[in-house]
Amino acid sequence: MVLTSQYRVKDAGPARHLERQARAVKRVRNDCGEVQHAARCHDKRWPSAFDLIRLASGSSKPRGLHSDAVQPVCTPIAIARDARHERPRWLGRNSLGRIPLQAARAIRLDGDAVIFLGRRYRVWLSRPLEGRILCGCFAEGARGRWYLNLQAPVAQDRACGTGEVGIDPGLKSLARLSTGEKVEAPRRYRQHDQALAVAQRAARQPRVRALHTKIANCRRHGLHEVSSRLVRENGRICVGNVNAQGRARTAVAKSALDAGCSQLRSQLRYKAIRHGAEYIEVDERLTTQVCSACGARGGRQGREGLVVREWICCGCGARHDRDVNSAINLLVSGRNAGLR
Repeated sequence: MVLTSQYRVKDAGPARHLERQARAVKRVRNDCGEVQHAARCHDKRWPSAFDLIRLASGSSKPRGLHSDAVQPVCTPIAIARDARHERPRWLGRNSLGRIPLQAARAIRLDGDAVIFLGRRYRVWLSRPLEGRILCGCFAEGARGRWYLNLQAPVAQDRACGTGEVGIDPGLKSLARLSTGEKVEAPRRYRQHDQALAVAQRAARQPRVRALHTKIANCRRHGLHEVSSRLVRENGRICVGNVNAQGRARTAVAKSALDAGCSQLRSQLRYKAIRHGAEYIEVDERLTTQVCSACGARGGRQGREGLVVREWICCGCGARHDRDVNSAINLLVSGRNAGLR
């Protein structure tokens, strides 16, 4: 399994050199976009990734870049263009910087620091630097801080539990489990929305960025705690395939984005792979309406039925909590899918 680890760069002085190289990476990307736009305007064949790499070859040294930083810039542009059939977005001075590293030869580890283009960058060792580095990049955060992301293979740890659980992601609660447990939604954005409104009215952009970063970090930390506990306790995890993007386009967009359902599912997925658990995404249609005891369909339907949180089955008379019943149905469907 390949795992990506993130380390924050300590020194503010070397960050200036990273900013200069990030501007050069933006120029290379914008130049590739201009070449594609010119080919489209003159009805020429769109250049492939190999063509862009050949055009950009030799531009790394005068711009102060590593030679391995050019190819990772050109290849994604051609792939995204073939998928969307449009030129890449222009990167201006306010866009976040990024310096890709295609191979491990671009950097060299030295204790709690890395050597890149003859300069030494110290990092916070939040986790040990071990294993063979495949690739990585320097990335700028919203607050102007720089981070080093490295991809390295890790050994699988068969430390998952023996249980199984169905998870129904929600908004009022982060998730309801098939065991009846309710995982409360911390609502990180709601906790800081007043301070954020004050900073926005005062046009204090550094404070706004700091608050947004704090909210995102707190949300990510809470989701890591929940996902790690679920993987440690269960060997089979069945999650409903909630359309998070669809929720983000409705009236509950703020609550949907604050819950972080997609981020929770991605964490559960890669942690299950690493610890040997079985992760299954199940179609959640009709899971709140079908009785988990007898299979009869008797729950309330439609948007107006969302206010009914408990209902009694007309077939067997069982009393159900809407979300717990959905989680049980997800577990049953995932169990059947795993046995095929």
